[in-house]
Amino acid sequence: MPKITMIPARARTSRAGEGAARPKQRVAAYCRVSTDTDEQATSYEAQIEHYTTYIQSNPAWAFAGIYADEGISGTSTKKREEFNRMIDDCMAGKVDLVITKSISRFARNTLDCLKYIRKLKAQGIAVFFEKENINTLDAKGEILLTIMASLAQQESQSLSQNVRMGIRYRYQQGKVRVCTTRFLGYDKGADGELVINPEEASVVKRIFREYLEGASYSEIGAGLEADGIRTAAGGTKWRAGTLIKILTNEKYIGDALLQKTVTTDFLSKKRVKNKGLVPQYYVEGDHEAIIPKELFLQVKMEMERRAHIETKTGKRRIYCSKYALSSLVYCGHCGDLYRRIIWQKPDGKRAVWRCVSRVQKKKAAINCKARTLPEAHLHAIVVQAIQDIFLAHDDTMHVLAQNLEKALDTSSIQNELDTVRADLAQTQQNILQAAQSGEDIEALAEKFDILKRRETHLEGEAVQQKQKAARIREMKAYLAQPEVNEITYDEKLVRKFIENITVYDDRCVVRFKSGVDVTVMG
Repeated sequence: MPKITMIPARARTSRAGEGAARPKQRVAAYCRVSTDTDEQATSYEAQIEHYTTYIQSNPAWAFAGIYADEGISGTSTKKREEFNRMIDDCMAGKVDLVITKSISRFARNTLDCLKYIRKLKAQGIAVFFEKENINTLDAKGEILLTIMASLAQQESQSLSQNVRMGIRYRYQQGKVRVCTTRFLGYDKGADGELVINPEEASVVKRIFREYLEGASYSEIGAGLEADGIRTAAGGTKWRAGTLIKILTNEKYIGDALLQKTVTTDFLSKKRVKNKGLVPQYYVEGDHEAIIPKELFLQVKMEMERRAHIETKTGKRRIYCSKYALSSLVYCGHCGDLYRRIIWQKPDGKRAVWRCVSRVQKKKAAINCKARTLPEAHLHAIVVQAIQDIFLAHDDTMHVLAQNLEKALDTSSIQNELDTVRADLAQTQQNILQAAQSGEDIEALAEKFDILKRRETHLEGEAVQQKQKAARIREMKAYLAQPEVNEITYDEKLVRKFIENITVYDDRCVVRFKSGVDVTVMG
């Protein structure tokens, strides 16, 4: 039977080095506190002082430095610069031993903790946790480490849940907190409330105004960049996404929708859009508005219109803002839109307007025979329609007066709106009572959603009526001017007054936003 002798583990030196002084172990310490409070700042400084003295007082150790992160969360190592620098120095052979107060100071994420411990262990570098008295190079180190790190992660999860509950209670009380460093139009007041920044507010108003005037996101952005106006974050590039967020942010009308996003993982801090995951809270009249609610609703409806431009037969078309007549000219045969096209002719380029179904014969289900309109002819039709309104001044004014009276009669809309809002308030109260008693609120939540959508629809109808009344008043004021002898085509005039134009073989029908139709032959 073979003889087995156990050779105990102990440090050895080569014969050439016998009698020579053993090199000192290079020891570093890692410190971290999670918040920026005065109390924690004192703890942070105390840790640095303690470890500096502790390491330098041991004759077998060589001081390799203190790595300290202040005011950084421990659930992830991504933002801990000093921690990452320490790991790099360890891998570069500058450190033999790392001392830290506890596992929770080193990492509250089990995976991160074990990942870095094993990475250092592979290089023969130990980590010593004072509180738990664990040395990661000991045989029992990793077992104990796994248990303790798991407990630290549970502690972090509990803390995260407590923080979320605190935020939710604050939301329920309607307390709004906004980071104004990346929020255009507002500054933070002495008490944390939102205060209008006049210079930035003028930019917000400009964006809303230009959008309603027909400009696209790229056109608005190009104009802002040309004028040297920076984004809320200080950037020079205005992207469509940035403008959409501004145009859809309810805070510009003085309200605040709380809990738009929610954290789904307390370790990665990943946030996603709150699509029914947790309750949301809408606070009305929280702060001074920059944009009137009516204007905000107009923009909302315009965004919806541009996103769902349809032909008279239900085909979807893409919004184009380059020309005022884009998305306004329809084919009298198939109901499709007319599109501006450039023809190459021997005598040069020529702009014409053609039915999309006729241009795209292969994609169209019909063989449309709609005529082609030279752009100059189409512009002449618009001018003629305006002139005809001037010529039929008395009849036109009579029709405008009737249309205005109809537009101003919003009593039925308002009555239904009042009823819906009363139902909403009652449903909201029922939901709160059911939630407190532990009852199922699914049916009540569904009813609330239906009522909310109806309220939004009715508010939109009311705004449309007011817009129509405003267009009629503008047309009446325009016709009240002394008759203009020479009218020229004007893009702004088209955007302001004309709703659509329908092209037939021998005529065009121009419909004005005031509700007046004018037929132009030819």
